[in-house]
Amino acid sequence: MIWKGLMFVTKSESPVVVVLSGSMEPAFQRGDILFLNNQDDPIRVGEIVVFKIKDRDIPIVHRVMKVHEKEDGEVEILTKGDNNRVDDRGLYAPGQLWLKREDILGRARGTLRYLGMVTIILNDYPVLKYVLIGVMGLFVLTNKES
Repeated sequence: MIWKGLMFVTKSESPVVVVLSGSMEPAFQRGDILFLNNQDDPIRVGEIVVFKIKDRDIPIVHRVMKVHEKEDGEVEILTKGDNNRVDDRGLYAPGQLWLKREDILGRARGTLRYLGMVTIILNDYPVLKYVLIGVMGLFVLTNKES
């Protein structure tokens, strides 16, 4: 219920994301948690956005490098990671040179440093998930109510 509420308030299908790579260093480190907002105001050069590529599951956090606003109101966006040498055209879907507004999940509005490392570690080492669940189950079974 809280997640749905956040989605409604932020207008983002993913209001909280974890930075998974070092492509945005030094602005964001691997494991930082970002809070997103996807209001309708125009996207500007320099803003940090989270976008999703068609047929890929994992969103990407990068900075807007160029914005083209067409006469019909359509917006084309080019992004790049701060720590990358080239723009993101190599990451986009085959034949795609620009992002559209609908590709953007939101803009970074806040961060919690390194707290997302827990999810990264649990994804990198799936056995730890089962160990953690087992320890919690053991705690529940051995805990006595007064």
